[in-house]
Amino acid sequence: MAPSASYLDYVKDLFAPFGVISVRKMFGGAGVYCDGAIFAICGDDDIWFKADDVSRPEFEAAGLHPFEVEMKGKTGTMSYYSAPEDIFDDEDALRHWTTLALAASARAKKLAKKA
Repeated sequence: MAPSASYLDYVKDLFAPFGVISVRKMFGGAGVYCDGAIFAICGDDDIWFKADDVSRPEFEAAGLHPFEVEMKGKTGTMSYYSAPEDIFDDEDALRHWTTLALAASARAKKLAKKA
């Protein structure tokens, strides 16, 4: 189920300290962008942060799970990991995990420019 407009407004407010936040609906969910770069996705009441080879071990060590998508009867994962619950009430946790996701996004953008 797609995230509600009120939830997307909440997400914008949550991440506002990090830059200009926008959301774009896509595939029944929404992409979350900071200063034009995607760093998270959300659906219903869930947020998944962008991860890469550098940050993935930290997400996995925290017991967080990758975003799964089912296509043509097969389940695959994307490079986004569930956000820990404490980001909603702990500013340090919010800063830590968002910073990891923003860094992964910046690295992906840099790689895309080289290609």
